[in-house]
Amino acid sequence: MLTVLFDGVAYGMVLFILACGLAVTLGLMNLVNLAHGAFAMAGGYAALVLVNHWGVPFLAALPLVFLFSALLGALLERTLYIHVYARSHFDQVLFSIGLVFMSVAIVDYLAGSSQQFIAIPDMLRARFEFLGISMGAYRLLIIVTCGVIALALHLALSRTRFGSRLRAAVDDPRVARGLGINVGVIFAVTFAIGSGLAGLGGALGAEILGLDPSFPLKFMIYFLIVVTVGGTSSISGAFLASLLLGIADVAGKYYVPEFGAFVIYTVMIAVLIWRPQGLFGRVATR
Repeated sequence: MLTVLFDGVAYGMVLFILACGLAVTLGLMNLVNLAHGAFAMAGGYAALVLVNHWGVPFLAALPLVFLFSALLGALLERTLYIHVYARSHFDQVLFSIGLVFMSVAIVDYLAGSSQQFIAIPDMLRARFEFLGISMGAYRLLIIVTCGVIALALHLALSRTRFGSRLRAAVDDPRVARGLGINVGVIFAVTFAIGSGLAGLGGALGAEILGLDPSFPLKFMIYFLIVVTVGGTSSISGAFLASLLLGIADVAGKYYVPEFGAFVIYTVMIAVLIWRPQGLFGRVATR
């Protein structure tokens, strides 16, 4: 039971690191970016090249993957996404879906369609017992890394000047510019950080989820479920939703394998019936 809980928390942390960037862009920037999974895939393949082909140690490759995905996100934000901020959500959906299919085609052409895995060092493949829980070193690394990132994001968005400027830029860009806030830079940095986190999640999650050109399409629904269940108002919502869904998904597949694939959707429906705005979403007022 405790081992299943541990694996569920690790899977939930993978979902969080993959989806938290979408929670930031959708919840704080009001941008529907369904191509978020493409940045996760880019990070996964960047880690694959660095580790498997260039021989970079896995742990040393992780910050490089974050920087690569963040720079890619900043480039696309300044050249493409900047033109759809003021467009309707429907236009944003069509635009980002187009980017998803383009990224799938590009990766399939360059890397092939077969599933690939990153070479994890032997020390991270080890398992050990602690208080009756069978823990994997790699999953423990994921839990610790994602926990630190979740805390850092929460503090950055709620306790820093950057977080307050971001909220001001989203609430009323014209007033924010009048107050001397460079809205373009704020949005670019936020989008880059979200893309970097997605890429980092793709690298960390490749061992658990696998990596192939259809990655953005296969896991798009999971990103959306996390953001929907958690609500778009805070990182805390995405974090709690990821843990809830990760534990439910792993436990469902372990205890009721014939129904396990549907557990995560059942949890989503139950939460949204109880709180249509999500766990941490704000109730709409008139």
